[in-house]
Amino acid sequence: MFLFYLPNAILISAAVIPAVALLVLVHRADRVDKENPALLMRLVMMGVFATTLAKLAERLGVIALGIVFHRETLLYNVLLYFGVVAFAEEGAKYALLKRHTWGHPDFNCRFDGVVYAVFVSLGFALWENIGYVLMNGLGTALLRAVTAVPGHACFGVFMGCWYARAYALAREGNAPASKRFRIQAVVLPALLHGAYDFLAVVTVYRAAWLFLAFVAVLFVITYRLVIRLSREDTYL
Repeated sequence: MFLFYLPNAILISAAVIPAVALLVLVHRADRVDKENPALLMRLVMMGVFATTLAKLAERLGVIALGIVFHRETLLYNVLLYFGVVAFAEEGAKYALLKRHTWGHPDFNCRFDGVVYAVFVSLGFALWENIGYVLMNGLGTALLRAVTAVPGHACFGVFMGCWYARAYALAREGNAPASKRFRIQAVVLPALLHGAYDFLAVVTVYRAAWLFLAFVAVLFVITYRLVIRLSREDTYL
């Protein structure tokens, strides 16, 4: 019986470890005021729940898209990855992020928005990754450990950056500006997500270097952004 469960345990561990490692790194970067562990765990679980919301939205979007556009065309793929998939996933993450952190008493520093968004995003990536790895094996785990999982973390950083700014403006009483930044907190990660998926799927056999270049630039920019935001963190 033990030997029967061992392969799945290895695969699940391989799927979970990259997300956990990134969660630890982001938590360590939060230097001014560490967040409540209970809140962070709840945000990870909200990321898991966001996968269900996103899948439902994606199915509806794919059905609607298939009625209007021919499948396997460039336009269909652009709308699928930039419109349906990206906004379904990033929109689900954002909705649960805002529901559980906006107005929370622990949300008292600018970097908190980044921490919260990344924890939701990596909860999403963790659960999604388990499914992919159980279906496709360790090779997928290794590939996604250096692409998809940190990719979701990057989308979370950009979401959190704009989200924190929106929250600060709301506290200052500037509702119109806060609303603009909240919109950007969804749109920018969705565009990055759409570009990631589009390049990963459409260029994989013809121009894989475009995808690799995009991922490399995204990771470098995100890393530098996290370092700067962590260093410049202040109380709201």
